[in-house]
Amino acid sequence: MSVFGVDIGGSGIKGAPVDLGRGELAEERFKVLTPHPATPDAVAECVKQVVDHFGWTGPVGATFPGVVTHGMTRTAANVDKGWIDMDAAGLLSQKVGCAVTLLNDADAAGMAEMEYGAGRGRKGTVIVLTLGTGIGSAVFVDGGLLPNTELGHLELHGHDAEKKASTKAKDDEGLTWEHWAKRLDKYLAHVEMLFSPELFILGGGVSRKADKFLPLLTGVRAEIVPAALQNNAGIVGAGMAAAAVRS
Repeated sequence: MSVFGVDIGGSGIKGAPVDLGRGELAEERFKVLTPHPATPDAVAECVKQVVDHFGWTGPVGATFPGVVTHGMTRTAANVDKGWIDMDAAGLLSQKVGCAVTLLNDADAAGMAEMEYGAGRGRKGTVIVLTLGTGIGSAVFVDGGLLPNTELGHLELHGHDAEKKASTKAKDDEGLTWEHWAKRLDKYLAHVEMLFSPELFILGGGVSRKADKFLPLLTGVRAEIVPAALQNNAGIVGAGMAAAAVRS
């Protein structure tokens, strides 16, 4: 079955048709830059641009970098505050011209990793962390998702953790891999102390460079692996969500 997924991020909005039989993109993804300010109308127009690029007319799954409940966006840490308490699924559906299923971006990436990627077949507690503009999280227990956990906003040494340990923080502060890995190590140790996972899966664009920092992470007992679907996991997970509603 082919469905369509769109991943709305703090820096880019990307999408593609998804082949759910293989858990892969059916075509090369298309990406546009996230507008600034990332207001609902401006972002919705970008989502339409991505969908229209493929001439897609069926159901669409979309991710959002914040808490999503029943199509309503409840938080907006890395986008415009106008998203808070908005019927975002309704807005996107109206703009795109077809039904849009909306979910948290890290939850989508985690679903894809658990179904097709590094978490496939894993039981116990698995935490997927997406490292990018912020830090998204998806927590699974025996394959079941606890949605909207938002562990990137845990306080760590007096700061929002994602302000110090995201890849945006690394880039903005010009941190070396070694310096950034120390921060990430402290964050992972904090999350491990709270949840005792058996496995961390680290996703986002930086997962393509896992060899640069994974060997430097020594502060946790849990197994740590890079996301197998890398930065396409959110698109695949969005497609999964659209298919679930469709069925």
